[in-house]
Amino acid sequence: MSKTVEFFFDVGSPASYLAWTQLPKICADAGATLVYRPMLLGGVFQATGNASPVTVPAKGRYVNMDYLRYAKRYGVPLVINPYFPIITLHLMRVATGVQLRMPQRLQDFLAAAFKALWIEPLDLNDAQLTSQVLADAGFPPAEVDALVNAPDVKAALRATTEEAVRRGVFGAPTTFVGDEMFFGQDRLDLIKEKLA
Repeated sequence: MSKTVEFFFDVGSPASYLAWTQLPKICADAGATLVYRPMLLGGVFQATGNASPVTVPAKGRYVNMDYLRYAKRYGVPLVINPYFPIITLHLMRVATGVQLRMPQRLQDFLAAAFKALWIEPLDLNDAQLTSQVLADAGFPPAEVDALVNAPDVKAALRATTEEAVRRGVFGAPTTFVGDEMFFGQDRLDLIKEKLA
């Protein structure tokens, strides 16, 4: 029986970016199916009373240093975004809409969003800049506007976020292997063990 790995994420989370760089290979090596579950981290925080680690300055400094350590371990680029936090409602609606309407393009969107946020790193709180980044990745503004304003896309993002909270999610990324929950990108070794 094939195992399924559910990846609840928000592109505004550097830990989600780091996990995204590693999970496809982990799942492929284990013969597991990776299911992307875009959620709104702000909605999760609001529902659970949680907050970003950067709200505690000492913790924020440490966590950012730790992200850089993991990026080095994984051999992937990472630049801590000076514009953090990024309000991701627009981006996560795009992610949801792309997944619903053109699932074959989800990785194109994620690559563009994660690169813009965690490699370049750009201020995607700027709507015009965000529009340009997405257009450059092959998502024209009219197409993006149609996605983010579609009632079914809004409802799907809300439903996934609510489901995440019901299942115990309090931050991003959160990965499920069956019913077992793994929070953070620093639990990938435990996910590998579970899949084995």
